[in-house]
Amino acid sequence: MTQRLPPTEAENPQSAGLDLLTTPALVELLIADQRAAVDAVLAQTREIARAVDEIAGRLSRGGRLHYVGAGSSGRIAALDASEMPPTFGTPQEMVQAHIAGGNTALTTAVEGAEDDAGAGDVAMLECARPDDAVLGISASGTAAFVVAAIARAATIGAYTIALTGDAQSALARAAELAIVPTTGAEALAGSTRLKAGTAQKVALNAISTAVMVRLGKVYDNLMVDVVANNAKLRGRALRLVARLARVNEKRAEELLAQAGGRVKIAVVMELRGVDAAQARSLLKRNEGALRKLL
Repeated sequence: MTQRLPPTEAENPQSAGLDLLTTPALVELLIADQRAAVDAVLAQTREIARAVDEIAGRLSRGGRLHYVGAGSSGRIAALDASEMPPTFGTPQEMVQAHIAGGNTALTTAVEGAEDDAGAGDVAMLECARPDDAVLGISASGTAAFVVAAIARAATIGAYTIALTGDAQSALARAAELAIVPTTGAEALAGSTRLKAGTAQKVALNAISTAVMVRLGKVYDNLMVDVVANNAKLRGRALRLVARLARVNEKRAEELLAQAGGRVKIAVVMELRGVDAAQARSLLKRNEGALRKLL
């Protein structure tokens, strides 16, 4: 019996003769093929929204979000997770990434790591809790590390989500909710770091950002929980306080200094006429949502 191949392993007839193309034609084809990634993710809006609401609910009750991936998928997951603390002021443990092969695999391919189901099982036994959400990422949906992690997380009671390009895959079947951007065959057969990887990046961007919006870490379309740890971000924080608190730059600097660099605290201090501790308390009582206090 011929083994069924996932769609991501198929050959793409549109890119036949890839090595014979002129360089401009080669580059144009590779870029144009990426357009399918956004459309594929957009078609999963309903499923992504379900994931966002469930994840946000769990995080608001003290749960955490775990990404689990192997190879390119794991690196994309680690990138998204690492951006949460500076962008939204989250604790390091709130959004975690687990990659097959460990941190070494972020920069170097670790032979056989994605096939290690036992390691995926242990990763969740050590980290996952019933109030967590666990999102497994595998373009083909066959990475044993990821499938085993999702299966174990489900037995623990965590909410499980699959992000895969194959609706019939083991990963899709193992999770409570499957998000399936069907990007199909790659321009370079089997190289899922291309449009399948792009689809994963788009989906994770949407999920994590929407979750943070639901958790009150965004006001309007502004990054009000930004951690100002470099010159660019300090300038952004200053502009945000000046705008939202309706003060000049000098006063914004004073407020930020008193607020320990936290934009929301500085804004509440000015508009409510309170000190930093009182502003922090007001925000806590309102679940961190600045809109409720303005």
